[in-house]
Amino acid sequence: MVTLPVPGVAEQFMLRRDVTFLNHGSFGACPRPVFDAYQRWQRELEAQPVEFIGRRLRERLATARAALGGMLGVAADDVVFVPNVTYALNVAARSITLQPGDEVLTSDHEYGAIDRTWQYTLERSGARLVVQPLSLPFRDAATIVEEFWQGVTPRTRVIALSHITSPTALLLPVADICRRARAAGILTVIDGAHAPGQIELDLAEIDADFYGGNCHKWLCAPKGAGFLYVRREHQDAIEPLVVSWGWRAIAPRESRFLDHVEYVGTSDPAAYLAVPEAIAFQQRHDWPAVRAACHQLAAQTRQRVSELTGMPAICPDDPAWWSQMCVLPLPSALEPALEQLWQHDRIEIPTIRWQGQLFVRLSVQAYTSPDDADRLVAALARLLATMPRA
Repeated sequence: MVTLPVPGVAEQFMLRRDVTFLNHGSFGACPRPVFDAYQRWQRELEAQPVEFIGRRLRERLATARAALGGMLGVAADDVVFVPNVTYALNVAARSITLQPGDEVLTSDHEYGAIDRTWQYTLERSGARLVVQPLSLPFRDAATIVEEFWQGVTPRTRVIALSHITSPTALLLPVADICRRARAAGILTVIDGAHAPGQIELDLAEIDADFYGGNCHKWLCAPKGAGFLYVRREHQDAIEPLVVSWGWRAIAPRESRFLDHVEYVGTSDPAAYLAVPEAIAFQQRHDWPAVRAACHQLAAQTRQRVSELTGMPAICPDDPAWWSQMCVLPLPSALEPALEQLWQHDRIEIPTIRWQGQLFVRLSVQAYTSPDDADRLVAALARLLATMPRA
């Protein structure tokens, strides 16, 4: 039986106890100490808004960025807070100059909102999006790099990839791809929505040109906290999505990047300012050990479901391929019945239809118990038993 290595962590999350919550990957969940820090910042803001925003905010954001940069392995001024990854990658995509006939290469494992971001941007430049299939199952990182590189042509200007994919929950070998792209003079834009908090991150090692991440998912910060990292040589080219006082700033900082992105008018910065507490919460609770225990419980659950369905996993059971989130292949005929997981069993887990294959995507976080896994397996066994025989 898997038990979490740090007692008392699960109780600090505020999720409803009458729901089996196996969908941390969609929006995250915030533990009480982090949420309390978030609300303290909000109360201080409301007590004296002019002092907070007009006189102190820049300094406080710099302190929060320093904590975030330390976790990511980059300088504080090379990263800026944004509401989420979609916002971050919109900034990146719209700041890259492309010409008619240029190509942006991506994979068929990408998140729909980011695909739409590139399609919107490229329609205005005359460039085009090229989608390179990455076939399942995954077995070898070098093979994946080679398969992806088959999509590169002399017209490829940008590679846009997920670090951890949304529909298939797989860790892509982005550091290897970024190294090869840099040698070829191709820009890299990495969607790290699911990475911060779920895996150890060293952005200097990955060496992408642009990297967006969410803090509200696996880092367990409040909703509305994400970041954009940009290599220093590209920062002066960053254009704001919202033109406000940071554009042609009256009192400019050394970083045009921060001026353009950080200040877009009046908003509530409390989620950003609570990120250091989210980092500290995970440090206090030995998060590498928590992640390892979560992976073990997810792996056991994955194996039990595979025994029920007779369907193989899409990758080995190895943290090199996935951490706390994985997909469970299911027979396509089961899809109409899966709504019962919520309606009947109160199990919150997403159904994924990808390339004609059916999955549910399992997230295991510090609050997930073996009993939660048992409820999922029992519910799937019941639904599979009612399926018509072929």
